[in-house]
Amino acid sequence: MIKKSTLLCLAMAAALFLTSCRGEKLVSPFAKKEPEPPVETSAPQNTPQDTLQELPVFAFTRDNFPRIDGSTSTAPLAQAAACVLLGETREAVTGLVAFNKTTQSFRNLADGLCDILIVAEPSPEVLAEIKKQGFEIEIAPIATEALVFVVNASNPVDNLTTKQIQDIYTGKVTNWSQLGGDDVEITAFQRNEEAGSQVLMEKLVMENLRMAAPPEQTFMVAMGMGELITAIKSFDGSANAIGYTVYYYAEDMRMAEGLKMLCVDGVYPSVETIADGRYPFLNPYYAAISAKEAQDSPARVMYEWLLSSEGQALIAHEGYVSIKGASQ
Repeated sequence: MIKKSTLLCLAMAAALFLTSCRGEKLVSPFAKKEPEPPVETSAPQNTPQDTLQELPVFAFTRDNFPRIDGSTSTAPLAQAAACVLLGETREAVTGLVAFNKTTQSFRNLADGLCDILIVAEPSPEVLAEIKKQGFEIEIAPIATEALVFVVNASNPVDNLTTKQIQDIYTGKVTNWSQLGGDDVEITAFQRNEEAGSQVLMEKLVMENLRMAAPPEQTFMVAMGMGELITAIKSFDGSANAIGYTVYYYAEDMRMAEGLKMLCVDGVYPSVETIADGRYPFLNPYYAAISAKEAQDSPARVMYEWLLSSEGQALIAHEGYVSIKGASQ
């Protein structure tokens, strides 16, 4: 475990800088013109103890900052973490975060191309792939995400059951009138097979049911989350499209303007229903590092900080549902 003094130092930085991190022009009181070596602290002279061992305090700099990779939806969280831990503005740390999406980021970790992931759950196939390489991964949940379903705001349907969603995506139900909507054909968008939301769709919703092939038009399988959202909003100018995304995109990044999120089994997705588990389609976001990371390595320090109460406060501050919040 990382020394408590290390996490305490990071906690102080987070507490003082958390509010300013979201503003691009606010400068942290911890910002330095040049990297400085780690600082050592010792007990004050008036301590009742005769002597106390000096405890090292970790200091992140641009020289030792771990290379981060992960999912598209967690890139804002990685930027915020860099913002706090380096004591720089979000604008200044943007270049430190260049995420390669869920599947590729796990491959990059195994290949030594990055040091830590902030990431959605990968497919079982990619986990088996990196295990076959002999790579040992250490992974822990840091936040709770939800898979949500979005339709055009003009669609009169507000709620679908899990069974109805399965019927749509297996091709059993093809018209909104079968679900209490208008007499129009359902156009069901899908993600590419290596996307994090596609992994969640198959794991949480389909339950080993085979998804029907999407329509022949190439734009029906949206390659990026933004493309999917845009396509659903603009498809034929009508209300017949449906797609899925993670809650963070649909709500906190405001990508769903002109759309609406659907209730599932009568429960609307929100921070509250995700945190207390009422919304049905939930899955963690993770931090992941090599199991062989040294105890005092920057990657492991960041990993444990994300699991600490201060890291969890940052996660909640950035609009994600923290594990701490989900457990309450």
